Amino acid sequence: MRRFALLLATALAGVCFAGTTRAENDGAVKVGVLTDMSGLYSDIGGPGSVQAAKMAIADFDGGKLLGKPIELVQGDHQNKPNVGSSIAREWYQRDGVDVIVDVPTSSVALAVENVSKELKKIVLFTGAGASDITGKNCEPYAAHWVYDTYALAHGTGGAIVKSGGKSWFFLTADYAFGHDLERDTAAVVEQEGGKVLGQALVPLNTADFSNYLLQAQGSGAQVVGLANAGQDTTNAIKQASEFGLTKNGTKLAGLLVFITDVNSLGLPVAQGLELTSAFYWDQDDATRAWSKRYFDVMHKMPTMSQAGVYSALHHYFEAVKAVGSTDPDKVMEQMRKTPINDFMTHDGKLRIDGRVLRTLYLYQVKTPAESKGPWDYYKLVREIPSDEAFRPLDKGGCPLVK
Repeated sequence: MRRFALLLATALAGVCFAGTTRAENDGAVKVGVLTDMSGLYSDIGGPGSVQAAKMAIADFDGGKLLGKPIELVQGDHQNKPNVGSSIAREWYQRDGVDVIVDVPTSSVALAVENVSKELKKIVLFTGAGASDITGKNCEPYAAHWVYDTYALAHGTGGAIVKSGGKSWFFLTADYAFGHDLERDTAAVVEQEGGKVLGQALVPLNTADFSNYLLQAQGSGAQVVGLANAGQDTTNAIKQASEFGLTKNGTKLAGLLVFITDVNSLGLPVAQGLELTSAFYWDQDDATRAWSKRYFDVMHKMPTMSQAGVYSALHHYFEAVKAVGSTDPDKVMEQMRKTPINDFMTHDGKLRIDGRVLRTLYLYQVKTPAESKGPWDYYKLVREIPSDEAFRPLDKGGCPLVK
């Protein structure tokens, strides 16, 4: 029996080794879209991010790279860091995935970033927001592509403080993203002479915000800062409207609002909200053309995270083609030295800490009377140049910065 067990173990080891060798050496570039497929962030990323990845693959040399078709896998991390990191590890080690993209939910992203660092594999974050991704948690194989909490704080938060909203109360999603967003926005508020009167930590995926809204109302703050995202944001805004919170002059600050959130809320509720975005489908001819292709499949307009999936993969594919290899060190070096240009990014730059520098935009949601039709939701307030939007390289605590 012992001899049989030994022979069986040896045979299985050979099968596992052969499988790993095939995954690593078959020569095909393999992309993994790791996202929230059915939870509170599924409109932000989810199936839309998968579709954006498919478009990026189809548009690049007919879907081929290094002489073979580009392969795609998708996974649902369920907004759980342990699930996300386990999928990433299996993809990288067992399935030969070369690059992972999207990863909404910052706690999951930070866990996946640690796996990326350990295994020296590339990850491109388009859905996560925590500024710690390029701060104390930064590593050589991760890129933060679209937005982060520092940029949201200085875009939306800064605009509201400068317009007179000096006292704040935060409703904060109780995980990495919410904590980073509150911290970064509070710093802007205090820097501009304002004051934070309090906060309420709200569990992720909360349906009933009544108790938290009462705390905010009782604080007497001029501004209620929503340091959350997705369905948490829309639930909070809807219930604040039902409470009549804004009728007494209190302003809601949706610190991360996506176009799908505005569509869910409807213009009568969302009108007047200010928001920071890296992308809007109706910016110019190029954004309109790409978004129409996406809309024809998904029947909704893309979020900035979904557009970012396409942008990040396109730049990655260009780098792989240029160096003739998927070697992570060579590809990341090529990605850093090459300007990022596509329909949503103009002369972007990937910094050593992983932060992509890009122009951001401060928008205000239109009134129903201003909107000319479906998905015509935003009007531009101003452009935010990258050096104003993003944290200076030497201020994030990234160990890669000399």
